[in-house]
Amino acid sequence: MLRVIHIVFSIMISISVSHAQDEIQWLTWEEMQVMQKREARKVLIDVYTDWCGWCKRMDKNTFQKADIARYINNNYYAVKFDAEYRDDIIFNGLKYSYVKSGRKGHHELAELILKGRLSFPTVVFLDEGLKVIQPIPGYQDSRSMELIITYFARDYHKDTPWKKYTTMYNSNMIQDAGF
Repeated sequence: MLRVIHIVFSIMISISVSHAQDEIQWLTWEEMQVMQKREARKVLIDVYTDWCGWCKRMDKNTFQKADIARYINNNYYAVKFDAEYRDDIIFNGLKYSYVKSGRKGHHELAELILKGRLSFPTVVFLDEGLKVIQPIPGYQDSRSMELIITYFARDYHKDTPWKKYTTMYNSNMIQDAGF
């Protein structure tokens, strides 16, 4: 009887672990910085707002895809960041705050990583040293996201122009083990 319980328990754990890999493991800024100290990785930041319809659509249609989630979990620390977050964030030793402007406002850290272009959704990529590689504004479907996340994860952005990369990827000249 104990053996049966142990087997059932083991199966339940393996199912929950595999299911967890099918969802992006979103971190807070603080959690990401702690993880980064243990093991440096690139960072993917989904910058959104609560009122942004395209942000919700990208969550549902792109980030919920199991292959996208697995690739992000295996290659990045993922941070979901509300550009209107009201609490202070300490990042790289500096304090960033919410700034009220007009009817609403925005977070200074969102403004920094978006390079002043407050557009949502935007996916921002940081290198292992937490420097902005590039913000990518706008809705991305799963195929576009696949191209983008492999481009940055494998450092193609350092020496291969985007247009050349997409041509190579689409003609199967680039085989990425994650997809």
